Amino acid sequence: MSKPTIVLVHGAWADGSSWNAVTSELQSQGFTVLVPPNLLHGVVNDAATVASFVEQHTEGPVIVGGHSYGGFVITNAQFGDDVKALVYVDAFIPDEGEFVFQILGGSGSALAVEDPTTVLDLGSYPGAPEGDLEAFLKPDTVHNAFAQDLPEADRWLIAATQRPISLSANTTPSGPPSWKGRPVWAVIGTEDRVIPPATQRSMAERAGAIISEVSASHVSMVSHPDAAIAAILAAVEAVGE
Repeated sequence: MSKPTIVLVHGAWADGSSWNAVTSELQSQGFTVLVPPNLLHGVVNDAATVASFVEQHTEGPVIVGGHSYGGFVITNAQFGDDVKALVYVDAFIPDEGEFVFQILGGSGSALAVEDPTTVLDLGSYPGAPEGDLEAFLKPDTVHNAFAQDLPEADRWLIAATQRPISLSANTTPSGPPSWKGRPVWAVIGTEDRVIPPATQRSMAERAGAIISEVSASHVSMVSHPDAAIAAILAAVEAVGE
């Protein structure tokens, strides 16, 4: 089997650069790595966009990784048989019918608060469905809950360059999960304050994932990229390089 192509899907408040440390290391090992944009405006369209990207831009075996909301997206993507494994990093791994706010409710997440405007900046956006809003992280949320283990300068960069996610993307129920019938790996950041570790573990165990842990924030692939790299390489080895 030829080396699989690695496709990495970023989450909310991020872009493909959030995978840079992982991408560059895998490239140095001879892998083709692709990091498509995640539109962050709705599960159905976001998942279809990623699935279309994989179909059009890869040949042969593929391993797909997702961070945070990117995990929700790859779960909903209707991948072909070339996608051999899924790797979730600090990510949602929903089952059918679940949605982001439901999963986080009661979990202890820093985002599961009575008044979301205390942690998010909300605003309208052109072309939005009626009543929908975009959500940005408040700088304090970036510093204290999203990326608290990064250097201060990097946290300020995240606050300045973040891409917002629509509220509707967080309230749309998940469809039939792509992880059923595929091998799954999950990296859990034990200091994650966005998707608490216990919530991640529950979803990962349900999906039959091979689980690893790293003492890191919600952005472990930035602060401790070796953990994500190890999980991806384990998936490569398991599906046959």
